[in-house]
Amino acid sequence: MSPEMLVSRTEKFSKVCGIIERFGHKQTMLIPILQAVQEEYRYLPEEVLNFIAATLDLPAARVFGAATFYAHFALKPKGRFVVRVCDGTACHVKDSEPILHQLRKSLGLAKGQHTTDDMEFTVETVSCLGACGLAPVVLVGDKTYGRVAPDDVKNILKEYE
Repeated sequence: MSPEMLVSRTEKFSKVCGIIERFGHKQTMLIPILQAVQEEYRYLPEEVLNFIAATLDLPAARVFGAATFYAHFALKPKGRFVVRVCDGTACHVKDSEPILHQLRKSLGLAKGQHTTDDMEFTVETVSCLGACGLAPVVLVGDKTYGRVAPDDVKNILKEYE
């Protein structure tokens, strides 16, 4: 790679470079680096993953492998607010599915769409949120909503407008 191309890439990825420097350019810090990058971008863009691999002198397959192995990492952009609907056994039995349908309807999400067009909300289902006694449970960011009914969805979303 020519010096001009390297400078151009470094400028383009200045935030990523800062993150990598914070972790001392250590290959062993790959997971914390990916976490910090995702916090910055709200997902892990493919181009950034390739840059991280090159910068840390790691095979791209190893970086992509880590990014796809852990459920915490996202390879697609997420909204500013991530809404997680628990569909574990307790929540499913207590009717979490109608809550999910109401969320999708209220946010205008088409079939197969998880993130609103304005990038404000992403709706996901999760296997368990660890709050079975509050079933059905919805988590928005770090805030937990328990014993949620479909009629509660509009008020919950209103808190984030």
